[in-house]
Amino acid sequence: MRSWRDYDDQVEHDLSDRRFDLILERLDRIADELAKTNKRLDNDENFIRITRELATLNESLQALAYAALGQQAPQVRRRRPA
Repeated sequence: MRSWRDYDDQVEHDLSDRRFDLILERLDRIADELAKTNKRLDNDENFIRITRELATLNESLQALAYAALGQQAPQVRRRRPA
């Protein structure tokens, strides 16, 4: 026959297992969110590179357009990102 102590120990063990499972589930969700955040940051870095390339391409196309017209582009000072 099982005593109350054995029953209490079993209940405590079951609760410990359940808490452990809940913690693991929470850690899995945190890991998923972290992976999403890292992917978003990688995309943001790529977006910044693409933006710079497009700005350079735009300047080149403007220079070509003025050259095709036989004119010189207006001299505009632009700040370059470091």
